[in-house]
Amino acid sequence: MIKVYLKRPVCVERIDELGTGLLDKYEIYSLSGGMWHPHDEVGHSMLCSGYLEWGDWIATGADGSHWIIQNALYEQQYGELPVISKELDTYIQLYKRNGYGITDMLYDLNDEVCPDVHLTKDDIARAWLDGYQVGEQA
Repeated sequence: MIKVYLKRPVCVERIDELGTGLLDKYEIYSLSGGMWHPHDEVGHSMLCSGYLEWGDWIATGADGSHWIIQNALYEQQYGELPVISKELDTYIQLYKRNGYGITDMLYDLNDEVCPDVHLTKDDIARAWLDGYQVGEQA
């Protein structure tokens, strides 16, 4: 029998012009000396060496290790978490807190409790399993 493993989740943060605080957080600097600029090779013990561009991602693994993921590769491997309404968030939390399963919640779900008309039951199940973001009106 072949063993199959589930990949543990990682925390990822995107490097962009507005998120320059991440440069300080990870103490990113250029190997050529001085402050980092796009296209520079990164130097720091927290990150593997490599080139970092605006839009690339820094991932943090379960063991606390960090690595750079190029944006194109990131977009191929990871999907955005769905955005759901506050009402649906409350509904999911209620079912989880009371020990009900996902099938119970999906069976009881109706338009009154779930104004997220653009979400399918598959989307809602993925939100239950993988996590989600809460928006004003999803």
